[in-house]
Amino acid sequence: MTENEISKEIIDASLKVHKALGPGLLESAYEGCLEYELKKKKLFVEKQKALPVIYDDIKIDLGYRIDLLVENKVVIELKAVDKIAPIHEAQLLSYLKLSGLKLGLLMNFNVMLLKDGVKRMVNGL
Repeated sequence: MTENEISKEIIDASLKVHKALGPGLLESAYEGCLEYELKKKKLFVEKQKALPVIYDDIKIDLGYRIDLLVENKVVIELKAVDKIAPIHEAQLLSYLKLSGLKLGLLMNFNVMLLKDGVKRMVNGL
């Protein structure tokens, strides 16, 4: 599957989760339910995947974690906040750069309509 095909599946699953749960829960609730929905679609999903920093040619584990990594191609950074801030976008871009991946989805579930909480971000295009 391409990154675009994977992102479509992610957004479909996210809509299902948001419709069932609505806004107002902790990020971890959305993360667990979205992981479940994606696995039901037979997608390979890793939750809280360690993301080391490469500095001066050495790998340093500093505790960074990708919320969900789907098919080893798409990074999902989940939020349950009042409003997405520029620092959240910078965080996802940093994760994309550190991982060498092209596509990420920043998803804020604390909105009335999920379409208002989804931001697609690319690395190196």
